[in-house]
Amino acid sequence: MNLGVRFLSTRSSISRFGIPMAATSTSSIAPSPYMGWTREQLIERLTQLEGTTSELQEGQDATVGSVAAGLKLATPSPEVKQTRKFDFAKHARRKVAIKFCYSGWEYSGLAFQQGATPLPTVENVLFDAMAKAHLVDPAGGFDGCGWERCGRTDRGVSGAGQVVSLWIRSQIHQQTVVEAASVPFSSAEPQEAREEEPPADGWGALTLEPESTNSSVSSANGKAKQVQEFNYLVMLNRLLPDTVRAIAWSPVSDTFSARFSCKYRHYKYFFSSLHLDISRMQAGADRLLGEHDFRNLCKLDVQKQITSFKRKILQASITPLEGEDDGHGRMYVFDLVGTAFLYHQVRHIMAALFLVGSGLESPERITELMNVAEGAEPLHEQDASTSKTYMVVGSKPDYQMADGLPLMLWDCGYDKAELDWRTTGQAGVKNDSLQGDLYHQLEGIYTRSRVYSALDQHFLKAVEKHYPRPAPLLPLNVGSGEVKARLSSERVINVPLGGGTFKRLQKYKPLLEKKRLDTVEVMNERWRLGKGMRRDEKKKVAEGGAVDDGNE
Repeated sequence: MNLGVRFLSTRSSISRFGIPMAATSTSSIAPSPYMGWTREQLIERLTQLEGTTSELQEGQDATVGSVAAGLKLATPSPEVKQTRKFDFAKHARRKVAIKFCYSGWEYSGLAFQQGATPLPTVENVLFDAMAKAHLVDPAGGFDGCGWERCGRTDRGVSGAGQVVSLWIRSQIHQQTVVEAASVPFSSAEPQEAREEEPPADGWGALTLEPESTNSSVSSANGKAKQVQEFNYLVMLNRLLPDTVRAIAWSPVSDTFSARFSCKYRHYKYFFSSLHLDISRMQAGADRLLGEHDFRNLCKLDVQKQITSFKRKILQASITPLEGEDDGHGRMYVFDLVGTAFLYHQVRHIMAALFLVGSGLESPERITELMNVAEGAEPLHEQDASTSKTYMVVGSKPDYQMADGLPLMLWDCGYDKAELDWRTTGQAGVKNDSLQGDLYHQLEGIYTRSRVYSALDQHFLKAVEKHYPRPAPLLPLNVGSGEVKARLSSERVINVPLGGGTFKRLQKYKPLLEKKRLDTVEVMNERWRLGKGMRRDEKKKVAEGGAVDDGNE
C-alpha cells in the first residue's frame, strides 16, 4: 500500500483535531455581515426570512405600504450590534518578525494566492487572522504591510521555523502615527540578486529600540506609565486553525528583511531506512558540502531567468531518530543547511540519494551531477585512491524528485543581534499558563499522530498473518555485479521516492543514461522568445507584481 498517498488523501482535508478545512481560501477584503453571529442568532434570522416569504406570498394584493413593511424584515436584525470601521490611521505601527509552524499537507503551499486554490494557503490564513485581529489593514493587502517571508515552501511541505517580517499595529507610542510609504513592497526581486545587502525599506519615520517592548507614557499627574505591547501570539493563535501556530515574535529594525537578512536555511527530510543503505547515502551526502553548481539537482524556473546555480551547503548529514528497526526500517532524518536554495533543490537531492541508498547508483553520481563542465568538480577524497574521471553532465537528466510530505523548513538563521524572540508582549516576561497551553496542544497532536502510526502498524501485522513478506530486492550491492543480474530477473522495481511512495519500473535505466533536458541557456532563451514571458508580464500586472521567490 502506498502509505504516503493514503496519508495525503485521507487526512489532507481534515484538521488534526477533526475540524474540516475549507476547500478554497483567499484573503477577503470585507467580512460577511453575518460573521460573528451565534448559531441561535442565525436560526432566528432564517426563521424571520421564512416568515417574510410567507407573508409576501399571501399578501400579493396588499397595499404598497404593507409590502414595504414586509420587506423591512429582510434587513439584518437591528438587535445585532453594528461595529464601526476600524481606523488604522489612528494607531501606531512597528516592524516585527513572527516565527510560526504549519502542517504543509493541509495547504496549497505557503505563499498567498490571489485566486481560488484547491486548499487554502498558509499566508492567506495567517493574513486573514491578522486582519480579523486588526493587526494589519486588509485593504492594503500584503503590499501595504511590507510582508516578506524567509523562504517559500511548496504544497505539502511543512515549516517549523518559518519567519515573516511585516509592519503591524502596535500599542507602543500611541501618539505616533506611522505613515505607510508610497513605495510598494514587491517579492519579485530574484534571490540571486542579493545575498549580503538587504534592500532599502523606505517605510519612513518609525525608530524602534529592539531591546525593549515597553514604552513610558506620561500620565496626567506627570508620572511615567509603563505601556505593554500587544500579546501578538495570543491574539493570533486564538484565530488561527490548529494547523498553523504562531510560536514567537521579535521587534526588528525597519531595514530588517525576513528574506534577505537570513544567513542560512535549515531543511529536514524524514525517511525510513527500509530497503536503503544509509552508509551509502551518507557517502553521497558528504559530496554536497561546499559550493557547487546544482542546476542538475533542482527544477529550473525559467521565469526567473537564472544563470548562476552555485549554492553553498554548510551541512549535509543523516542521523537516526528515536526507536529501533522493527523489520520495516528505522526512521532517519536528513539535515541540509545552506545559505540559499534553488527551486525544489532539496527534493531533487533526496531523489538522487534514494537512488544511491537503494544501490541503483553509486555515491560518485552525486559529484558527476554537479560536474556541469570539464574540471568543475575536483576529485573527491572518496575517489582519491582511484584514477576516476568524472563525466561532464551539462544538462539535467529527466528524473523524478522526491515526495514533499517528509520535507520541513526547520529553521531560518539570522544574526543574533537582529532578533529578540519573545512569547509575550513584554521583554523578559513569560506567561507559563499561555505557553503551557500551546505546548500541551502540540503535544496532544503529536500523541494523536502516534496513535495513527500504531494503528497502521497493526493493519500491516494483520496482513502479514495471511501474506508472507516478499524477499527484498533493494538495496543492491553495486560492487558485486549484482545489479544487472537481479534487475533482469525481477519483473517490477519499486524505486523509493520518500514518504512511503515509490515509482514502479519494469526496467531501470541508469541516471546518466536517461533522456537529457535542454540546457539552461536554451530553456531560458526559448521562454524569452515564446509566450511564457508575455504571460508572466500579464500575471505580474494582474497580481500586483507578486512572483514566487523560488525556494523549496
